[in-house]
Amino acid sequence: DTPGSFLAAVAEHEPDVAIVDVRMPPTHTDEGIVAAVEARRRRPGLAVLVLSAYVEQTFATELLAAGAGRLGYMLKERVGRVDEFLTALHRVAGGGTAVDPEVVGQLLARNPHTSALGRLSPRERDVLALMAQGLGNTAIAEKLVITEGGVH
Repeated sequence: DTPGSFLAAVAEHEPDVAIVDVRMPPTHTDEGIVAAVEARRRRPGLAVLVLSAYVEQTFATELLAAGAGRLGYMLKERVGRVDEFLTALHRVAGGGTAVDPEVVGQLLARNPHTSALGRLSPRERDVLALMAQGLGNTAIAEKLVITEGGVH
């Protein structure tokens, strides 16, 4: 599909959630991202789950920095893990954000000392990774075997 056909389908069918690949024809660069942004501009509140074969650092960083709800970024390799895919899809549709744990890990690994993310302690990174998966304070505390106050 092309960005034009994606936007036409969103306009015609008025979905609650759109799933779009980062790379679309004709150039297979960032057409999917551009189309997703345009779809949300035309239809405010549209939930969008973006799929990518690998971490697109710029888009992932913008997604995390914006903090906007109803957005998700997932690596295509996880789509085959149906439970993870459906969890992310439901979270985005429900107004939340879903960021693939691998994306968070790679963002933390890049420029570890120059970014704000790089200044996080290992425990803070663990908490952030679990937050990106959509877990709340209670679930994070249970998973990391720490107090809920410690998570907060």
